[in-house]
Amino acid sequence: MREPIIIKIFKNDKGGKIVLSSLLALVIIISVSNLFIPDGSIFHISSFTVSLIGKYLAFALLALSLDLLWGYLGVLSLGHGAFFALGGYAFAMYLTRQIGERGVYADPILPDFMVFMNYKELPWFWYGFDNPFFAVLLVILVPAVLAFIFGFFAFKSKVNGVYLSIITQALTYALMLAFFRNDMGLGGNNGLNDFKDIFGFDLQSRYTKISLLIASFTALVLGYALCRFIINSKLGRIVVSIRDFESRVGFLGYRVVSYKIFIFIISAVLAGVAGALYVPQVGIINPNLFAPLFSIELVIWVAIGGRGTLYGAIIGAFAVNFASTYFTSALAEVWLYALGGLFVLITLFLPKGIAGIFAKIKMPNIKKIRLAK
Repeated sequence: MREPIIIKIFKNDKGGKIVLSSLLALVIIISVSNLFIPDGSIFHISSFTVSLIGKYLAFALLALSLDLLWGYLGVLSLGHGAFFALGGYAFAMYLTRQIGERGVYADPILPDFMVFMNYKELPWFWYGFDNPFFAVLLVILVPAVLAFIFGFFAFKSKVNGVYLSIITQALTYALMLAFFRNDMGLGGNNGLNDFKDIFGFDLQSRYTKISLLIASFTALVLGYALCRFIINSKLGRIVVSIRDFESRVGFLGYRVVSYKIFIFIISAVLAGVAGALYVPQVGIINPNLFAPLFSIELVIWVAIGGRGTLYGAIIGAFAVNFASTYFTSALAEVWLYALGGLFVLITLFLPKGIAGIFAKIKMPNIKKIRLAK
């Protein structure tokens, strides 16, 4: 009898099951506390915290997408925030179209920033974003198409290593400069904000915030399951082989470029979905998400958590962002220096990150069991 696919996916993945189970417990506790415990109780969790954890879950999915690309294919992208931002902008355009007459200028068609800038009609690329299905489709397609075009020319030209990383950083920087322009028709440096509802539900409602929290967790689990499925398959073994012996894999007859482009597209789509989940929970998106610094911070999340493990990327995203939330208020002036120093220490002394610590802890126990036998 064949094993169910879900069992195959999580087989021999103790770390992943522990991390996802812990997050499930966290989501349940937060949801129950926010919805059913009175506001005045010390056990009540505020809606702000609900959105904050939802943001962390979106960041975890983003880190997961980079770990698939960097940890298993060996391609370090220093511009992965671009796909995250593109997915976020695609969904933010839908949210902006839902504002309608509730905006400051009460225009049923044009967003407030277009009225302020004397736009006479809606730009052509805004058409269709009043439809949620169209917006969701673009959340997937825009990062996928960009990843295909960029990956095709980069991998076909055999650009590898640090040169590829620099090109990805140049890509996101170019997009940042473009999105900062007011004539792009996407809000310029102010971005898109003041969202009112999503799929007909009030964004300020605690039930909507809990729904977004659950949706973010569900997307993270599905994204993790997809990555595990890829890694456990023959495709995954070829991808890891490309990372370790690319020339040898090509010599054996495999189309290395096609495999690289495929993984790059999957990674970009996951990042785009993460961006779409981020926007309604934060309530704003602007070109700063294209900034190279954000993509570099993303690399730090994965490195600290432990690249090449998938669940380590989730741990790193939560650990660094939780610390950032706390220390940016307590130690705002030194937090970035501390983050950079932590990255250097992790790289030098813990190349496998936090996930590697747990692996080292388990090893002595395994040896003892073998000796006892």
